[in-house]
Amino acid sequence: MNNWVKVLIAGSMLVAAPLLHADGDVSRGEELSGSCAACHGAQGESSNPEWPNLAGQSERYLFEQLRAFKSGERQNAVMAGQVANLDEQDMRDLAAYYASQDPVISGSVSEDLRDLGETIYRGGLPDKGVAACMACHGPSGAGMPGAGFPRIGGQHAQYVATQLRAYRSGERDTDRNAMMRTVAEQLSDEEIQAVSSYVSGLYRARD
Repeated sequence: MNNWVKVLIAGSMLVAAPLLHADGDVSRGEELSGSCAACHGAQGESSNPEWPNLAGQSERYLFEQLRAFKSGERQNAVMAGQVANLDEQDMRDLAAYYASQDPVISGSVSEDLRDLGETIYRGGLPDKGVAACMACHGPSGAGMPGAGFPRIGGQHAQYVATQLRAYRSGERDTDRNAMMRTVAEQLSDEEIQAVSSYVSGLYRARD
């Protein structure tokens, strides 16, 4: 079975899986977000391309990532320190707050990378067994909140590229059923740069 089929089957299983209900308190999450603002911005719009935008991100995805940082399943020295004193409800509240914010609506695609990036995002690379990114992340990059697939439209290209390289090397392994690792391990540096640039320019105020 090729990688494309494996990814699509895994994705369909996750969509059908029971949803994780975050049940977070937006107001309390806003109160807790003060320590996050230095890196992610007051409303979750990061000004540093190394740090992700959180505004409008899926509540489920945000909670799962905070929990992964807390457990050590996802490694990052800065985030480990940030979540050290958070309990589960704190993480749910933060996730609810950032999910309630308007998604980032700025971003651009490098013209010299547009064609290759669009090809990968919308059609995949069949010869390599790479599925189209939009199969899980949607035509506008809004993701699939119920399945925990993150919003990537409008995300910083540098951050996206860093995460794809981490999946490719196995440094990051928080993807269910190794879905992202299966895709990323087939991508060259040029292809990662191109698709990362392309998703940076994918955005809509609300989907």
